Amino acid sequence: MLDYSQPIDRSRSEAPQQRRSEASFNVLELVSLLWRRKIAIAAAALIGACLAVTIGKSLTPRYTATAQLYVDPRELQLVDRELTPRAQDLSGMSMMVESQARLITSNSVLLRVIEQANLDKDPEFGGGDGKSAMSSLLGLIGLQPRAPSAADVKDVQLAALDALNRHITIRKTEKSFIVDIEVWSTDPARAAMLANTLTNAYLTESRNSQALAARRATSELSGRLKELRERLRNAETVLATYKAQNNFVGTQDALISDQQLSSSNQRLSAARAATMDAQARLDQIEASRRTAADAGANAEVLQSPTIANLRAQYADARKKYAEQTAELGPRHPALRQTEKQVEDIKRVISEEVDRFAQSAKNDLTRARDFEASLNRALEAQKRQSVQLSQAAVRLRELEREVDASRDVYQSFFKRSRETEEQETLNTSATRVIGEATVPQRRSFPPAMSLFAMIGFVFGGLAAACWFVAAEHLFVGATAPEPSRRERTPEPEVSRTRPETAAPPPPLSLVEKPLIARLQEADVIRTLGAILATGGGVDLTRLGWPTLRPGFPLTTLLNALRDMRAAVARRAGGKAMPVIALVGAGETVGRSVTALNFALAAARDGSRVLMIDADHQAHTISNKVNRPGKSEPGKLGWLSIGSNAAREIKTVNGISVLPAAESDAGKATDAIRKAIAQARSAGGYDLVILDGPAMPFSAAGRKLLDSADALVAVLPTSLDINDSMEEILTALGGAERKLVGVMLDELTPAAQMRQRGKQYA
Repeated sequence: MLDYSQPIDRSRSEAPQQRRSEASFNVLELVSLLWRRKIAIAAAALIGACLAVTIGKSLTPRYTATAQLYVDPRELQLVDRELTPRAQDLSGMSMMVESQARLITSNSVLLRVIEQANLDKDPEFGGGDGKSAMSSLLGLIGLQPRAPSAADVKDVQLAALDALNRHITIRKTEKSFIVDIEVWSTDPARAAMLANTLTNAYLTESRNSQALAARRATSELSGRLKELRERLRNAETVLATYKAQNNFVGTQDALISDQQLSSSNQRLSAARAATMDAQARLDQIEASRRTAADAGANAEVLQSPTIANLRAQYADARKKYAEQTAELGPRHPALRQTEKQVEDIKRVISEEVDRFAQSAKNDLTRARDFEASLNRALEAQKRQSVQLSQAAVRLRELEREVDASRDVYQSFFKRSRETEEQETLNTSATRVIGEATVPQRRSFPPAMSLFAMIGFVFGGLAAACWFVAAEHLFVGATAPEPSRRERTPEPEVSRTRPETAAPPPPLSLVEKPLIARLQEADVIRTLGAILATGGGVDLTRLGWPTLRPGFPLTTLLNALRDMRAAVARRAGGKAMPVIALVGAGETVGRSVTALNFALAAARDGSRVLMIDADHQAHTISNKVNRPGKSEPGKLGWLSIGSNAAREIKTVNGISVLPAAESDAGKATDAIRKAIAQARSAGGYDLVILDGPAMPFSAAGRKLLDSADALVAVLPTSLDINDSMEEILTALGGAERKLVGVMLDELTPAAQMRQRGKQYA
């Protein structure tokens, strides 16, 4: 531990810190105080338990009965078309169940419960026996009490409604359609009765609401049916009148005019075919008459029985003439008679064929005349059809109007009959799955053992707090206020100082330096260049132990923050205070401590400039200026002496200014000039000097004089009292600037390498 027997320890801060330590919270004193008052605290706890039990006994007990309802949003499908659409998705079903749960505590349901259970006469729900007792008293003396008015009855019902609403709790089970109805009362039987009455009233109200909705829909539809029926009748009347005016007469499929036009067209086609047949027959007869062939050699002539008979006679006469020609001479009378008979028969056949030709001519003429008459009739029907087609436009419009009116009327009429039937149907799937039973245990107040425990704990805590507060108040009132007098500094112990050191200034009051410990738990160790970032220099990748990233506030960080606050006070309001870290022993430990000091300041948002002031070892400069680590001359505008010692920006929010390659005096002047430039530019909040190294030269003392505060770094591997004595001796008059002491408890690098070998 540090020995603060030096004059620097005689500070003004000793008295305030002593008073703070005296007034601080002491757990041992608190335990001792409570132990001394244990009997009184136990008595207060017992009294609190008794009071709690007494209060619990005085409270009116409550009994809670629970009934369970299954509210299924998917109602029964009793008809094809429901009165209201059902919810299909889960969110809609959940909202419907929530709505039904709220409907249970609606005024209509609760008023029904009040009416069925006569709660308006129950003292627990706003009713009372006061009026009935007053009525009985007035009846004894022969006076009749005034009948309650409608306003009084309504007020009583409203009071009972409000009280019943407070007695009911509706709970919906998550992700289910189960609704719990809880009703409490001072009487367990009444609680169960009210819960069951409430469920029945809700189911009745639900059925009545469905019937009322169906009845209202039926009434609305029936009111529209008369108007729709009259509209359909008017449309049909207009359509019938228009058909009669425009001769739209016909069957259901087509009009008579269309049927006549189709029939005339067919008859005209048949007449044209008959005319062509008659023409062909006449042409054939005429052709056979003009040729030398037999005039009767055609189908129509051959089919005639007369022609057939004549042709038979003609054949017999020719046969007879041929026989007689062979037997008789040419002038024989019998032969001449037979020849004349043949000629006569042939003439008769020709005359008969001529009659057939004349008949064919007559048939052709008649067919042509019939065709012409049919053609004229067809033309007239065509003209009439065109006129009817123009009138059919209006006819179709009237027919569409009639069809639309008929469809609407039929739809309303059918829906009216459906809703009328739905008045008597109960499509609700809600049912009671658990009736309320008489509760055996009260729900409030809890067990008396719990009351006793709570009273015991609160009574003991109240007594303990009272004794602690009284003790502190008593001590604060009786303790004398320390007198304010200036402390006379003790004479300074003589030290051995270098011959070049200036004589120390007269001793005055200074602040006691703060102490911080840099331990292994505060840092993380990495190898050099491992996981190096490509966007710039990372000070946590130099191979040194650095503060853990994202580590919460620890004792070290709080102590470093207090040191920076002391530096700000010592700086006297300067915009950019300068702090120098000096130390005894190895230089690497001091540089590591300076780096972690800078990282802690950057973590709190400060813009830090770190300057390597060790003109002998150049520890930080060698680490930062390694090949591949940076590009001097391109990263910053601030430099020391030469372009090689130029400011280096890092990814940690810290700028590093390496040591200049020159003698100590020129390097010190360059550092002071760089600090002045940075202070005038206003780019930084804090300047941290790593060094100068001990023993201090004249240039090093000049640099310490320009610093606003100093922090001593003491490695715990050495005797810290000897190291501190050595630092104070070397500082001389600059010891007044000492604001803090950093105890470097990190394991040296050699031991870390040895440990790595052991666990390799």
